[in-house]
Amino acid sequence: MPPGAGAEDGLNAWAARHVVLVDLVAAAALAGATITPEISKGTTSAWWLLPGVACFAALGWRRRHPVPAAAVIAVVALALVAGGALAGAACAAMWAAVYSVAERESRRWALAAAAAFEVIGVVAVVTLAPASVIVTGAVLTTGTAAAAVGLGISQQTRRAYLAALEERAARLEFERDQQARLAAVTERTRIAREVHDIVTHSLSVMVTLADGAAAASARSPDQAGEVMRQVAATGRQAIGEMRRTVTALRTDADEDARYPVPGLADLDDLLAQVRAAGLPVRFTVQGKARSLPPGTQLATYRIVQEALTNVRKHATGATGAAVTLRYDAGGIDVEISDDGHAGAGGSCADGHGITGMRERAVAYGGSVTAGPGPGGGWLVRARLAGETNNGDHDPDRR
Repeated sequence: MPPGAGAEDGLNAWAARHVVLVDLVAAAALAGATITPEISKGTTSAWWLLPGVACFAALGWRRRHPVPAAAVIAVVALALVAGGALAGAACAAMWAAVYSVAERESRRWALAAAAAFEVIGVVAVVTLAPASVIVTGAVLTTGTAAAAVGLGISQQTRRAYLAALEERAARLEFERDQQARLAAVTERTRIAREVHDIVTHSLSVMVTLADGAAAASARSPDQAGEVMRQVAATGRQAIGEMRRTVTALRTDADEDARYPVPGLADLDDLLAQVRAAGLPVRFTVQGKARSLPPGTQLATYRIVQEALTNVRKHATGATGAAVTLRYDAGGIDVEISDDGHAGAGGSCADGHGITGMRERAVAYGGSVTAGPGPGGGWLVRARLAGETNNGDHDPDRR
């Protein structure tokens, strides 16, 4: 902030709160500059001083009530001019009144005030000026009135323009805040979806493994120890994924290198965890495998993870599951099914799992359907495009 800017702003704020007082001070200065010379010449009686002061005093309300103030000034000024006293001061006060009307009111009122000024000026020229300068005086009066109107209209236009700029700035600031809030909501949704996938899958695997270790601890301590090591490995993996999810909120350039997002290459580890938890999974790849964008790979991984988690948690009588990936030129199809009872698969209809899968698929130009399979159990089908909707943009990475 420039030196003295604070004091200047404070002075402007004070002047805005006391416009009448400020205008009265300005009117007094103008009155002193125009009335005093005429009184000092001795050509004007001091008795005219009172109406002359009244004429300028009305300027104190030129901004709050410009038309009534101009009307009062016009009446007093016409009386002064007709009486041959303080004609110059009266015209100066009227000029300020015309400017104020043009600055604050409509063009119609501005023209009316200019016409009143024109009448007062012509009367002053005709009654007080020599015959040789009457035409010149009339032209000068007209030019002065036009100048007052022009300056007032220009000031009004400038003030309206500044108000429009301020309104636009306020609207842009509001829209910026709205966009920031929407971005925050989107980010919270993304983080919640990631946390849901990580926690639900990892904890369900760890609970299953821990139950198995507890059951085997008495008869086979070595096997129980191996299972607990798998529990620890699953926990460490979950911690790593949670760290990646949380640190994705940062803007460090090396975050992705330190905590890469899961992809199709990680499906083998995921399926190994599920198998270790006691659910046999058959994995099939059809078509020619090809490179997919990281976001599409992450979405595919999470959909498979969520569907298998739902099978373990909700499928009734399921003894196995199958995961099928089908590659084609347009993208990838994913199918996850189980052999449980029909209509009792991993639907988790009241939770957020299916909703999260659909949101992921939609982000990559695809879709998800889930329901009872034709041969029993539960079937989840997902279709994801080979490219993101926004080129290389990945909504799951920052």
